[in-house]
Amino acid sequence: MVAFHGDEPVDEVRAEGGELLGLEAFVGKHNFRSGIVGSVRGLTPCEEKALIGLQFPVLRFSHDTPIPISNRYRTPETLGSDRLAAVIGASSLKPGKDLLIIDAGTCITYEVIDARGNYWGGNIAPGMQMRLRALHEFTARLPLVEAEGVVPGMGYDTETAIRSGVLRGMKYEIEGYIKSMRSKFPHLQVFLTGGNRINFDEDIKNLVFTDKYIVPRGLNKILDYNEDQIQ
Repeated sequence: MVAFHGDEPVDEVRAEGGELLGLEAFVGKHNFRSGIVGSVRGLTPCEEKALIGLQFPVLRFSHDTPIPISNRYRTPETLGSDRLAAVIGASSLKPGKDLLIIDAGTCITYEVIDARGNYWGGNIAPGMQMRLRALHEFTARLPLVEAEGVVPGMGYDTETAIRSGVLRGMKYEIEGYIKSMRSKFPHLQVFLTGGNRINFDEDIKNLVFTDKYIVPRGLNKILDYNEDQIQ
C-alpha cells in the first residue's frame, strides 16, 4: 500500500497474507480522498470486507477501466493489472518517449510503450526464485540454492554453477532485451522495477532508470484519470 501526495509517494506499508494487515492504521495516518486497488490474484473475503469499510471511494482497477494510454494488447482481459500499471507509471515519468519497462519480481516482465502512448504488449519470463526452484524441483539431484552468495563468471562447484547460471542468465537476458529493443527504438529509455537487483554491464547501466514505485505510480495516474467517475 502506497500513499501519494499529488504525483509523489509519501508513505508505504506492506500488506502480507490476505487480510490487508495494517490498513486501518495506515488510513488513519492520511487524509485520503480516494483509493485504487489492483490485484492479479483477486481479493480475499477479508480484503473485500476491509475495503468496503473504508470511508472514501475505492476504484477497482480492471481491464475495462479507462486509462490514459492506448492499450493495443489483443486480450486485455488476460493482462495483469500490475503489468499495465507499470507501463502507465513509467510513461507518466517519461511522457512522449519510447519505453521498455522491466519488472524483475516473481516473474520478469518486459513491456513496451511507444512515444505516442501506444502500449504494444510484452513478454513474461520466470523470475529469479522461480528459476532456482525449477532447477531443484524438476531434476533428481540438483539442490535448492540461495540467491545470495558468490557469483563467479563460471561456477566452480554445483552451488555456484546454479547461482551463476540463474543470476547471470537473467542479467544477459535483460541486457539482450535492451539491446534488441534499442535497435527498433533508437531513443529507447528503460525502467527497471521489482525486488531483484541486477548488476548490469557498464554500457547498459547508464541507460536504465530504477524506480520501485513504478506500479503504484501507474495506479495513482489511473485513479487521477478516473477522478470524476468515483467522486
